[in-house]
Amino acid sequence: MSEYLLEVKDLKKHFPVRTGWFSSMPLKAVDGVSFNIKAGETLGLVGESGCGKTTVGRTILHLYKPTSGEIIYDGTPITPQNIKDFRQQMQIVFQDPYSSLNPRMTVSDIVGEPLDIHGLYENKQERADRITELLNLVGLNSDHARRYAHEFSGGQRQRIGIARALAVKPRFIVCDEPVSALDVSIQAQVINTFEDLQWKLGIAYLFIAHDLLVVQHISKRIAVMYLGRIVEIADADEVIAHPMHPYTQSLISAIPIPDPNIARTRKRIPLEGDVPSPLNMPSGCAFRPRCRYATERCAQECPSLQEIGPGHRIACWNPHE
Repeated sequence: MSEYLLEVKDLKKHFPVRTGWFSSMPLKAVDGVSFNIKAGETLGLVGESGCGKTTVGRTILHLYKPTSGEIIYDGTPITPQNIKDFRQQMQIVFQDPYSSLNPRMTVSDIVGEPLDIHGLYENKQERADRITELLNLVGLNSDHARRYAHEFSGGQRQRIGIARALAVKPRFIVCDEPVSALDVSIQAQVINTFEDLQWKLGIAYLFIAHDLLVVQHISKRIAVMYLGRIVEIADADEVIAHPMHPYTQSLISAIPIPDPNIARTRKRIPLEGDVPSPLNMPSGCAFRPRCRYATERCAQECPSLQEIGPGHRIACWNPHE
């Protein structure tokens, strides 16, 4: 048994983009990402749109074939040749509950499809009982099994997606922005469902999201991504309270605070300039064109993750500025 359930080492995913009739260049969606997740742990992955969060999750599950790097599940490297052996162990909950469910299938067929594919029942009654058990587990009931996806609200549809992911009893789930398409009033209910399931079943999550407060609530650790790389990773409370990377500091300063007195005294750290294109990355550190602490070294060398405290790592040449 490995200390970690999932180990990701120097993962890269480059998409070829055509630049002419016979030429192309790589779009570096994920460019050297490394992290570990223990059994029953939640790692939050945050960053702005287009930084590669979703690509990381899908590449881990081999929905996208990795360009290079290692993905190790419970001590065993995952390859295109053996990925089918891990399909039951690793699942995904997609971002959009409106497009991730087949409108032509009943809830019973949607939740039961993984059971059919993996042959996880011996007769129809056992299948029906398992579907009812899964629906009850996510806060739905057996009557919902005969209905279609369009008859449900967004929060209920996402619960159906969660039940589908749980059908094969996975130990690890990629949660790809599972609450971003939901009303704020429903988000807390779905987050609580994820937490209850983790407590009951011991599932590990890679929780991808934009909202730092949501990620802090559900995650034990947080990793911050910028342009295909992780720039900071530490315990959730440590990242929020003591961000060390300039990009993380800017993200934290943008979190709205409900207390107007504290909000007035808080200093906002705006980012200047635009996000560089992943097709034409700047030399050295990718964050350099927008960083207020950039030096000549930042233009020449790309920093790797370095530990600056217990479990706190950042990729920056000037972490204490």
